[in-house]
Amino acid sequence: MMNKIPENMCSFFSEHHVLSLATSYKDSISACSLFYLFIPEEACFLFASDEKTEHMQYISGNPNVACTVHNETKEVMHIKGIQVKGVVKAANEGDEQLYTDAYPYAKEIKSKRIWKLKITELKYTDNSLEFGQKEIWKYA
Repeated sequence: MMNKIPENMCSFFSEHHVLSLATSYKDSISACSLFYLFIPEEACFLFASDEKTEHMQYISGNPNVACTVHNETKEVMHIKGIQVKGVVKAANEGDEQLYTDAYPYAKEIKSKRIWKLKITELKYTDNSLEFGQKEIWKYA
């Protein structure tokens, strides 16, 4: 059985909707921003992307990815964000329905597919609690 992602991290993910995804394959790297739907019970994100994009081409060769979700601030004591490690695979029909319910535009873009990023590790920084405070969660 999977250990649950802590509530403070789930709450942070629910307050946001864009992640910055980093991928790599052989000696090449790619990054992009994507709308996500967070599914806490499955410790995953759903996102839409075309298979022909550079980042999805890299994922087809190496499904291990990293991403971040963060707030934007110039105040160091207001910095909050989560670094994520995980593995991407194609979503199933039920996942696709959840995503298109959240983002109806995705139904209209025929070249996009829905993908599932299964979270394996999280590192949460919340400077509002204490400067440099970090909390780690790992899939078990």
